[in-house]
Amino acid sequence: MGAHLRLLRVLVVAGLLASAMAGCAKPIRHTDVSADAQVVADRMTTGAVMQMASARLTQPIPNRILQPGHLEGRTLTVATTADIVLRPGEVILTFDDGPRAGKTPAILDALDQYGVKATFLMLGSAAKANPALARQVAQHGHTVGSHTYNHVDLGKLSRQAALDEIARGEAAVAEALGNEDLSPFFRFPYLSQTGYLRTTLLQGDMVVLDVDIDSKDYYSDSVAVVTARTLDRLEARGSGIILFHDIHQRTVDMLPGFLAELEERGYSVVRLVPKSSGIFGRSVITAELGGQ
Repeated sequence: MGAHLRLLRVLVVAGLLASAMAGCAKPIRHTDVSADAQVVADRMTTGAVMQMASARLTQPIPNRILQPGHLEGRTLTVATTADIVLRPGEVILTFDDGPRAGKTPAILDALDQYGVKATFLMLGSAAKANPALARQVAQHGHTVGSHTYNHVDLGKLSRQAALDEIARGEAAVAEALGNEDLSPFFRFPYLSQTGYLRTTLLQGDMVVLDVDIDSKDYYSDSVAVVTARTLDRLEARGSGIILFHDIHQRTVDMLPGFLAELEERGYSVVRLVPKSSGIFGRSVITAELGGQ
């Protein structure tokens, strides 16, 4: 059976009208990088996020507000990106680029140990290679969204090519999940986006996930360094969406201690879910993806 896409009508129409632009990015290699040699790349990763002031709480939290307690927090049901408003002391855990055999199962074990749920933004290529693992993530109660097919820099593609890459990724993750629900949550690879792409997705009822706290677990740093960096940024900000990747061993190794520290400091992990299941009330069509 050919790959099918549950994609919003406005996305397809916009794609047909898009003007072609030259260039395309290479797929991510997921190799480790050195923290002291990536100033330019880091700026692209963390500086391209388009924040909405009404949906972000940026004041640090006085220590007296946070008290040690149960780490599992509330469930936040959202229909749009603007609905993601966190209270002081709340975090959303997100994992990009998986699923990865030998890594994602250990991530699930750590999350289960603390009774918290995360959002996994899966690559279509990774989900296609590990469909049983993709289903396992959903069956553990976590939210599954998409992250393109090959992790290309969409800002370097033509409009049509970028939309095709998003569509292909969503279709592959949906196919891998089978009867499990795919949410309309999406994150731009490298956080690289254009106003056109972001507006098109938001108008089509996709929920674009930005990043408030980048763990930089893709740097070849020690577990202690990654943990301290992430906690320091969280303490300075007070709440937010945290970016991890379930493809690195250091992330697997640091997660249990990180969750324990969150609990000790009085934070709570918010579960992010779509307002409704299935197609999320989107204006959709089922389109055959040619040339796959």
